[in-house]
Amino acid sequence: MSKPDLKPGQAPCEVSDLEPVAADVPKVVEFREVKKTYTTPGKPDFTSIEGVTFAVEDIPGVGEFIPILGPSGCGKSTVLRIIAGLPPHFPHTSGEVLVKDIPVSHPGPDRGMVFQDYANFPHLTVQDNVALGLDFADRPEKERRELSLEWIAKVGLDPKRDARKYPHELSGGMNQRVAIARTLIMQPRIILMDEPFGALDPVTRHRMQDLLVNLWRELEATVFFVTHDVAEAVFLGERIYIMSRSPGHILHQLRVTPPDAPSMETQKEKSFQDSVNAVKALLDPLED
Repeated sequence: MSKPDLKPGQAPCEVSDLEPVAADVPKVVEFREVKKTYTTPGKPDFTSIEGVTFAVEDIPGVGEFIPILGPSGCGKSTVLRIIAGLPPHFPHTSGEVLVKDIPVSHPGPDRGMVFQDYANFPHLTVQDNVALGLDFADRPEKERRELSLEWIAKVGLDPKRDARKYPHELSGGMNQRVAIARTLIMQPRIILMDEPFGALDPVTRHRMQDLLVNLWRELEATVFFVTHDVAEAVFLGERIYIMSRSPGHILHQLRVTPPDAPSMETQKEKSFQDSVNAVKALLDPLED
């Protein structure tokens, strides 16, 4: 999905209120006044998010890239895990969470999750890690082998050199490529990414951002991407959600221009820095 070109004189990053989506329009994800309160015996209840409401239209052949920013502890990861149906964040305490207009009741292959810590199985090779979802889905062995090698190549690894390696033989960036391939090989409609590049060095991080943009455009999936890096959010995002302090809810939705050059090159441009500064101006008061 491409964003509209900026008109002459238009700011590179526009701040707009959440636009209501008509009730009869299909949504790929929708939150309606969602609240999550954690209850621990002997401790006060803690409410992570409250009143979270948003809707992302389900348009055939189109997927949005939606970074989520906000102060630490505001519930960004809680939102992702509720979409994924992963305990203990799921189930939510109140409100409604729908995927493709159906209430979320459990995890499913239509939603793929990529974590910061890679979550690759140390006893499995790269190829076996990538093919794990296909194995659980009982796909034929020949198909698993061919698709896993194809996706190893798609994420920038060498099938001949890297397929038989184990996670301890890989760098952090290579391990994250394996984790991304394991998720995307299932071609989920929704991709949930929780600070996937947070542990990477700056150069590797730029390369992974470029890789992710290319793969997202190929899959046409809807991506929710939690990050603390404002520049990363502005580069990747089509719209950005900014959450309030805990208990978190969505304060702002920003529209930003799409990347049309590699990450490292784009982030040197003045218009890009103007966008980053516009987002930081909204975030800084929340961090104080």
